[in-house]
Amino acid sequence: MKKIFKIILYVFIIIFALIGFGLTTAYFAVKFHITDDPGNVDVNDRLYKEIAEKDFSSHNKDSTYLNKLDPELAKNYLNLLVLSKFYPYNAKVILNAVSNLQDKDIFSKLLYAFSSHIKHQDEYIHLLSTMQSLYEQPVTKDTLENIYEWMNIPEWNDLKIAITKDKKMIDSASYLAGVEPRIVVCCLIGEQIRLFNSDREIYKKVIGPLKILSVENNFSLGITGIKDFTAKSIESNLIDSTSIFYLGKKYENILGDVKNLTDSSRYYRFVNVRNHFYQYLYTALYLKEIQTQWKKMNYDISNRPEILTTLFNIGFNGSRPKPNPQVGGAQVKVHGQSFTFGGIGFDFYYSGELTKEFPYLEKKFWN
Repeated sequence: MKKIFKIILYVFIIIFALIGFGLTTAYFAVKFHITDDPGNVDVNDRLYKEIAEKDFSSHNKDSTYLNKLDPELAKNYLNLLVLSKFYPYNAKVILNAVSNLQDKDIFSKLLYAFSSHIKHQDEYIHLLSTMQSLYEQPVTKDTLENIYEWMNIPEWNDLKIAITKDKKMIDSASYLAGVEPRIVVCCLIGEQIRLFNSDREIYKKVIGPLKILSVENNFSLGITGIKDFTAKSIESNLIDSTSIFYLGKKYENILGDVKNLTDSSRYYRFVNVRNHFYQYLYTALYLKEIQTQWKKMNYDISNRPEILTTLFNIGFNGSRPKPNPQVGGAQVKVHGQSFTFGGIGFDFYYSGELTKEFPYLEKKFWN
């Protein structure tokens, strides 16, 4: 019996030793970036650069008139578009007239006066009615295809609901760090989509039925998948005035006393499933530190959400300021199709999705 007991004991010791060796090896592989996915340059990288370099500014950007945009005004422009098909000269005259007006009600009156002269033209009335019906038709994801292919999955609607639930925490963390919340959401979406498409059980157990975000708790942590050593770098950059990532005195204590922050306390911040505030704050601070690094090197990527998302994915070591940064990062599989992490960030940012919850701000970063 003693011999059998010793054999069983040795077997258990060997098994646990192998497990320990495996975990230790995996830890150091992550620690020294051996397992890092260098990612790929996105096939649309050239398009992203063209959009970034194109001047979309408007001389009337700050006018009172343009700041009064509402559904009624949108309908007026729709009416004007239909009008231009039949009477392009009159449509152009009306457009020129309203461009110099502060009173949007005049726009409606001009269109009403014009339509009274053509109200018996059946072709015009039919097209106008069709366009208005299309505008007023509720958007239902089940019947309308999204041009962004990775959004044409039922999981996307569930993810949007889960993200919306965290709006207050996302806003609080982002504004505290001085980062546009929508850019933080870009990073969140890239990681969550990567998660529930690489591990279907996460979606089936968490996002799908509960409509909540998945929290990682192994080598990548939290809802945005920040690694432990990245979190430590974010903290050290806050208090190291010699660091190129240093944000200034104002931000030194934004995460508390990081010098005395224990590993267990940090870990809890990231794996807390009830409160994601710190997970968003670390994400926002990472983006802020990267943007600061590039700005100090005279490269402003504030208006490049796809570059910021890519850099979030590849980490501090991959952030090397240069004139022509490329969009890419890890390959994310969505129902058999491949997308880059940065490409997903670009698609979401400019998709118009969730703009009510996370609007586009004129300033992307501020102190």
